[in-house]
Amino acid sequence: MDKITKMVVINSSKVLPSDVVIKLYESNADVMIKETCFGVMVSGERAEVDKLLSETRKMDPYGIFIKERGFAPGEPHRCRATRRGGARPGFHMLETEEKLLPQIAEALRALDRGEIPQKKQIKKKLDVEKLKEIIEKAEVS
Repeated sequence: MDKITKMVVINSSKVLPSDVVIKLYESNADVMIKETCFGVMVSGERAEVDKLLSETRKMDPYGIFIKERGFAPGEPHRCRATRRGGARPGFHMLETEEKLLPQIAEALRALDRGEIPQKKQIKKKLDVEKLKEIIEKAEVS
């Protein structure tokens, strides 16, 4: 049996975290559900978790983001209770990622509309000979 934990990060104007939690509980799936400040963690057998979260994400495909977590909730090496408090490892990265979600959602919407992003113009580095020429001109002036 392949057990996993996935984090559901909710950054939606349509769906509240409580809506997602209620949907998860109503599923009666054999999973462990833990609410967090960013959304929900769901642990269980991979096939069941994937199926459940695939259905849940349909509530708002641009506002519900899912990523796999390396440790189950309550894991002694990660749990704040056994580490004597403080932010758990990875919290600050998740906090940083969460701030980018509105831009990621907009990019996903644009891709679904068929918009192709323009290639970023790469600026050429200043040629060494050109730099020498600029310096020489500046010294003469």
